Amino acid sequence: MKITLKDGSSKEYSEAKSVYDIAKDISEGLARVACAGEVDGEVVDLRTVIDHDCALNILTPNDKEGLRVIRHTASHVLAEAVKRLFPDAKVTIGPSIDEGFYYDFDHAPFSREDLDNLEKEMKKIIKEGHELRRFTLPREEAIKFMEEKGEPYKVELIQDLPEDAEISFYDQGGFVDLCAGPHLMNTKGIKAFKLISSSMAYWRGDSSRAQLQRIYGTAFNKKEELAAYLEHLEDIKKRDHNKLGREMELFTTVDVIGQGLPLLLPNGTKMIMKLQRWIEDLEDKEWGYVRTKTPLMAKSDLYKISGHWDHYQDGMFVLGDEEKDKEVFALRPMTCPFQYYCYKNKQHSYRELPIRYGETSTLFRNEDSGEMHGLTRVRQFTISEGHLVIRPDQAEEELQNCLNLANYVLSTLGLQEDVTYRLSKWDPNNREKYLGDEAYWEKTQDALRQILKNDNLPFTEADGEAAFYGPKIDIQAKNVYGKEDTMITIQLDCAIAENFDMYYIDQNGEKIRPYIIHRTSLGCYERTLAWLIEKYAGKFPTWLCPEQVRVLPISDKYADYAEKVRKELARNGIDVTVDNRSEKIGYKIRDTRMDKIPYMLVVGASEAEQGLVSVRSRFEGNEGPKPLEEFIDQICKEIRTKEIRVELPEDEKKK
Repeated sequence: MKITLKDGSSKEYSEAKSVYDIAKDISEGLARVACAGEVDGEVVDLRTVIDHDCALNILTPNDKEGLRVIRHTASHVLAEAVKRLFPDAKVTIGPSIDEGFYYDFDHAPFSREDLDNLEKEMKKIIKEGHELRRFTLPREEAIKFMEEKGEPYKVELIQDLPEDAEISFYDQGGFVDLCAGPHLMNTKGIKAFKLISSSMAYWRGDSSRAQLQRIYGTAFNKKEELAAYLEHLEDIKKRDHNKLGREMELFTTVDVIGQGLPLLLPNGTKMIMKLQRWIEDLEDKEWGYVRTKTPLMAKSDLYKISGHWDHYQDGMFVLGDEEKDKEVFALRPMTCPFQYYCYKNKQHSYRELPIRYGETSTLFRNEDSGEMHGLTRVRQFTISEGHLVIRPDQAEEELQNCLNLANYVLSTLGLQEDVTYRLSKWDPNNREKYLGDEAYWEKTQDALRQILKNDNLPFTEADGEAAFYGPKIDIQAKNVYGKEDTMITIQLDCAIAENFDMYYIDQNGEKIRPYIIHRTSLGCYERTLAWLIEKYAGKFPTWLCPEQVRVLPISDKYADYAEKVRKELARNGIDVTVDNRSEKIGYKIRDTRMDKIPYMLVVGASEAEQGLVSVRSRFEGNEGPKPLEEFIDQICKEIRTKEIRVELPEDEKKK
C-alpha cells in the first residue's frame, strides 16, 4: 500500500500498519510527539490500522486536532482521579472543547479545595505512565460491563446505540471508560494542565433530568503555553460583564425579583437609552421605518393563528389555564403577530410596499434556569425588532438592506470584526416542526444564501436552527468565555401571511400574499450591553459613556467655576458631573481613572482666570490646557460622529 504524507512524499508498505507504527518509521522523534492521525481528512486514533492507499498526516500538539486529543485524554485522567477520591461519583461524558475539556459527574458540588486535590491525583496518574489500551465489546456485553461497574449513565449511552454497534472502551491502568477516542498512547503525554472551575449541568442538557457537576479544565503541550492561557483567563475575569457590569453599577440582580430579570441601574439605563435613541432615529430617518407600539401580552388566540402556540408554547409565559379559564393570555415572546394587525388595519396597494415596521419591543421568554447568565440570557429583554411587509419582487433588495443596516450598526459600535455569519436552515428530518414543504425551504434558504454571497461574507450553514416559519441569517458573537450567542437576525418568511389573511392589491386589482422579513438592527439591548462591556473592558467609546466628562476643581475656591463649566457642557448635550469632594486633586484624578471616564477637566486659578480647562483623557493622558469652547467643539464632534478613539499604551501617554 502507498501512504502519501503531508509534504507530498510517500511511503510504501507490503503489510497493514498502525498510524503509530508509520509515524515511528518516519521518525522516532515524530512518534514521541504524535497525538493522532488524519487519514484522507478524517482524524483517527494512533492505534488505527491502515491497510489501503491513503493520504496520512501525523497530528502533533502543534495541530488543533492534536491538542484536542491531549485534552480528551486529560478528561479521562480527571475521571479516574474523581473515581479514586470520590468512589461514589458516577461518570457521564468528558469531551474536549475549544478551550480545554470538561467532565460531568453525578456527585455533590466540588469545591476549589476538591479541584486542587484532584489536580494532585491527576499528576500521580500521569506520572504512573499508564498506556491507554483500546478494546471493543458487542452492545449487550458492553451494557452488562457498565452495569457491573455501577455506571448507569454509561449504560444509557450504550443503549442509545444501534443493536449491531461495536462499542469501544479505553483502559488506562485499570480505569476503563466508554469512548470512541482518539487518545494518546500514554498518560505521560499530558505535559501541562489545570482544573479551572466547576458548575452545575443537566444530564444531556435537559433541565428535567439529573443535575450533574461539571469540572472544566485545560491542557497544553508546554507549561509556558498553559501559563499564557491562565494569564488570558485573568484578563477574561476582568472583562466578564457579569462581574464588571456590577462593579461599574450598570446592572444588578435580586433573588426576590427573580433569575433572568436584571435591574438596569442609572448608568446602564443611560447607555441603553443612548443606543435606543440612536437606533430609532437611524431606522426612521435614514432607512424608512415607521414606529409601532403594541401590547406586552395577548390572548392565546393570537398565538394560535401565528403558530407560536403549537411551536413555541414551552418558551412562553402563559397566564391562565385553558381548561379552567375563559380567556388565557401569554406575555409576548416576539412582536410579529401584533405588527401584522397594524398592517391589516387598512387595505394596502402594491404601490405602498415595502412597509417597514419598527418597534423597541420588550419581550418575555421562559428560559431554563441553567441557561441564565448576566445580561446575555434573560427572561425579559428589549429588542430593536422590525417586520417588513414586501412584495416578492422586493425580497432581494430589502434583505440586502437589512444586512447592510446590521453591518453598519456593528461597524459603528466597533463590533463587526468580532462576528461570524450563519445561515440557519430547517431540519428536513423533523418536518413537523416547520411550516411549508421542501420546495418552500429550498427557495427561501437559497435567497438568504445569495445575500451572504453578494457581500462575499464567509458563513456557515446549520440545519435545525431556522425559525418554524422560515430560514435566518444569524450574526453570531462569542462572549469572553467562548460561548456563542445570536446578536442580530434576519429572517425571510413567505408562509405566515396566509395564517393572518394578509394581502395587498396588485396592479391588476388582485389580492396577493406579501412576504415578510423579520429582522433586528441591533438585536437585544441587554445582550449588546454585555457584549460592549466585555469588548471594551468598560472603557466605552465616549458617545456611549453614561458619564463623559468629570470636572475636578483643585479646591473649594474653584467650585463656582467648575459649576460654570458643567453647565456649559450640559447645555451642549454632554453628560458631565463635578467632583466637589474635599479631597486632594491627585486622589480625584485616580478615582476618575478607576471609573473609566473618557475626560477629566482639572480647573484651578489659571483656568478660571483665562476660561480654560486642563484636559486629561483616557486616550492620551495629559492633553494640556484648552479654551473651554475648543474642548466642547472637540468632544461634541467625537460624540456626533461616534468616533472610537484609540487608547495609547500607558508608557506613551502624556504625563
